[in-house]
Amino acid sequence: MQQLIDIVIIPMSKPMKIGLYKNKELFEEIETDKMTSDFLPSFFKDILEKYEIKNIIYANGPGSYMAIKLVYIFLKTLQITKNITILSQDGFYFNQNLPIKAIGNRYFIKENDTITMKESDIVGKFELPKVLEYSDFSKNIEPIYILNAV
Repeated sequence: MQQLIDIVIIPMSKPMKIGLYKNKELFEEIETDKMTSDFLPSFFKDILEKYEIKNIIYANGPGSYMAIKLVYIFLKTLQITKNITILSQDGFYFNQNLPIKAIGNRYFIKENDTITMKESDIVGKFELPKVLEYSDFSKNIEPIYILNAV
């Protein structure tokens, strides 16, 4: 029987960060600048050969919408085909609630549970949690869309 793990994916900036967890504790951290669409299939092919996945948790925005959409579609497919639980949390959870790069000199800011765009001199750095608390994550896994249509 394969070891049971959880995976955390932070896809909205480069490098994309992925954490592997045993018994809720981070045991391997992966960073990649590769294109999300190229990296995820080979990564999950290798992971599924080595481990059984209990949960996949991902940062569902705001940030790089293309990467977030690709990850969402990929994970939703795994959820359906492999019966893996998918959970999410906004990106501010992974960067100590600091601004997240949007467009130009604009940044996503979260104040009082509301996400807006403002100028900022501060940019948060994404970090994987060392220990998972499942109660911190949501079963609502749809991406967070903030920008209005152009």
